[in-house]
Amino acid sequence: MNHHVRIQAVFTAVLSAALLLCVQARAVAKENPDPAVGSLNKAARIEWFRDQGFGLFIHWGVDGQLGATISHSLVGASDDYTNRFFKDLPKTFDPEQFNPQAWARLAKVAGVRYVMFTTKHHSGFAMYDTSTTSFGVMHTPFHRDITAEVFKAFREQGIAPGVYFSPDDFHWLHTHGKVIEREVPEVQPVNNPGLMAYDKAQLRELLTKYGQIDLLFLDGGFTGLRELAWKLQPNIVVTRGAMQTPEQRLPGVAPEGPWESCVTIGDAWQYQPQNDDYKSGRELIRLLIHTRAKGGNLLLDVGPKPNGELPIQEEDRLREIGLWMFVNGEAIYGTRAWTRTAQWTTGRMPEQGYGEFRVKYDILRSAGQQPINGIAVKQVFFTKKADTLYAITPGWPGETLVLKDIDPASTTTITLLGVGTPLKWKKQGKNVVIETPRLYVDQLPCKYAYAFKLTGIK
Repeated sequence: MNHHVRIQAVFTAVLSAALLLCVQARAVAKENPDPAVGSLNKAARIEWFRDQGFGLFIHWGVDGQLGATISHSLVGASDDYTNRFFKDLPKTFDPEQFNPQAWARLAKVAGVRYVMFTTKHHSGFAMYDTSTTSFGVMHTPFHRDITAEVFKAFREQGIAPGVYFSPDDFHWLHTHGKVIEREVPEVQPVNNPGLMAYDKAQLRELLTKYGQIDLLFLDGGFTGLRELAWKLQPNIVVTRGAMQTPEQRLPGVAPEGPWESCVTIGDAWQYQPQNDDYKSGRELIRLLIHTRAKGGNLLLDVGPKPNGELPIQEEDRLREIGLWMFVNGEAIYGTRAWTRTAQWTTGRMPEQGYGEFRVKYDILRSAGQQPINGIAVKQVFFTKKADTLYAITPGWPGETLVLKDIDPASTTTITLLGVGTPLKWKKQGKNVVIETPRLYVDQLPCKYAYAFKLTGIK
């Protein structure tokens, strides 16, 4: 390699690293708003939000018909693709199987406490009745206000409504002769007075025509928009735009204050016919437990099919979560992080004859582990509520569960959620050793994870 080629290679490597850092910085900035800007989320409403614990994200738009990644296919697209997207796709949007009541009933069974619906994603397609544009659901063969119907159905099930709103608007950029991009200064509302006025008009519609809106997720430049939201609805909780909202991951260390992690059940936010790598019910339940043990909320995403139905895989996963939440919801709702998120512990495995050999084998296999010399080694997650501690084991702990550095009172009682009889326990140095109930597999109250409730813990 000659001298000039080496210099060019070094320059290319440095440039690539710089671009990567810029992309990472944008992602971090999106998830972590500038704390200097401040937040007008009311303290009492933040505590309400943290009590809910579990929300349902619904990504749906006109391009769900294509099975494309929602909106993003417009970035860098050809003129032909862009024109057909904006002009032709609305002509075939007609989800004849749309049944928001069924969605809401399923969400209720799953233990969902709030819903975040994509009223407008980056493409600019409005999933509600707006006077600001003809690029919306009211100018399709369906011609119904989907947002209004979703909010009504979920409210009837006691589930709080939340608005997802993208300040980015590819349709607005296209009609105003601007390059379709995201996360660059040239396309931000703060640098485009026309786009800012347009966004404010749309947000005003959403926050004045649909009753009380409990939550707002601003997926883009939030400056000026969240302030309008707090002015129109002082009790609204702004999530993205006022707190950390990591996507497709949990933070390594529990952040200070409220936070919300949004995660898909499959690979993508919106429905994709090839999206067949769905997380298992066990994985999703563990994700919920881990999130709550770190003091955050889990916003779990589904993507309706073009006909308005949820994919059966997503419905099945929500029902698996529903069984678990039916038994263990009190370890999730209204709880906070304890002094530690989790610990590793050991437990003696059951002998043959108690629950038969299938207890020993099936429970361990379902937990994705095998015993070592009759001893199970596993992680235990903790959540806390007043003087009550919940120790949640992903998988059956065995005949005993050892919890380290626990300080129970003489009046402490320990139970397994879903089982009525208190459990026997003893102190062993700084540890608490719990005798687990002797149950057959089909007598266990739920699957995958088990919550032990300890009252009177300092």
